[in-house]
Amino acid sequence: MNTIQTKQHDIYIGNDFLSNLESLIAKHSRVFVLVDENTKKNCLRKLSIFNSQLSIIPIKSGEKNKTIRTCEKIWKELSKQNADRKSLLINLGGGVITDLGGFSASTYKRGIDFINIPTTLLSQVDASVGGKTGIDFLGYKNQIGTFVFPKAVFINPDFLKTLSKRELVSGFAEVIKHGLIADKNYWEKIQASSPALLLKEKGEEIISHSIEIKNNIVSADPYENGLRKALNFGHTIGHAVESASLKTKKPLLHGEAIAIGMICESYLSRKVLGLKTEELNEISSFIISVFNPKQIKLPIKNLIGLMKQDKKNKDSEINFTLLSSIGKAEINNSCGEELISEAIQFFNSSC
Repeated sequence: MNTIQTKQHDIYIGNDFLSNLESLIAKHSRVFVLVDENTKKNCLRKLSIFNSQLSIIPIKSGEKNKTIRTCEKIWKELSKQNADRKSLLINLGGGVITDLGGFSASTYKRGIDFINIPTTLLSQVDASVGGKTGIDFLGYKNQIGTFVFPKAVFINPDFLKTLSKRELVSGFAEVIKHGLIADKNYWEKIQASSPALLLKEKGEEIISHSIEIKNNIVSADPYENGLRKALNFGHTIGHAVESASLKTKKPLLHGEAIAIGMICESYLSRKVLGLKTEELNEISSFIISVFNPKQIKLPIKNLIGLMKQDKKNKDSEINFTLLSSIGKAEINNSCGEELISEAIQFFNSSC
């Protein structure tokens, strides 16, 4: 088992994590497990040796359920079962579960301990690291949340076998992002194979490397006052596209929206920071080959309205993390509406 130490907790990567989990469970008065219908069916059995100690809290899956109403359901269940401040909440699932569960735990009785066991590629390389919790509010992504760290994170690469191809590819967006913002050699390695084959042959290595990239950034800036904003590459436009798509009949997965955002924001990088045209074409061509995205049919005016609500903004300017070159991100770049519209048009013309 590979262990990555952060300033706040340990991240255990490997299939044999039960003994480490057992020692943490033993320190708590009650233990609850937050699951959705997918992780209850496919992943909960991994914790079967603790069955007598666990109380299950089921919720519905999907971004549309990442709301205050679902938090109320969790809080009511914890209260109903007399959870005290020495209780533990295990979040077993993808990014929605870890974000929502972490927020619910951090606010119940002013905070109880929680552990994340991410089960999707997206949550293993991204949502499991960094201490961000949150829920969506008024149609805006992660508008309400806290910075609070889990007691530990346990990553079992075997859980990736339970994912559909679409979910697996969606998670690969964050792997791509890590290479683009911080490690050109990693980016080149990622391009050398398909996501499925790369994860099959070097899954634990890929997961560990992405976590190390994110951990290095978060350790230097845990509360996103500066450097940590580099992790937002692709997310200003990506979050707007994702939020808008949730109101359609075919909502995008988070990684699918971030893939679109990375192409658009690479174009902004070309215009604002002088990213080389060859690198822009390299990025957009590879992402399109992996995700095969569709053109954005949503009104650009509506998307810009969503971007104006982004948490990273300052003084009413839409804030971006952009690339000066592959492997090097630059934070705090403001872009006007006309240029943002131009970037979306570039994406549409590339599909």
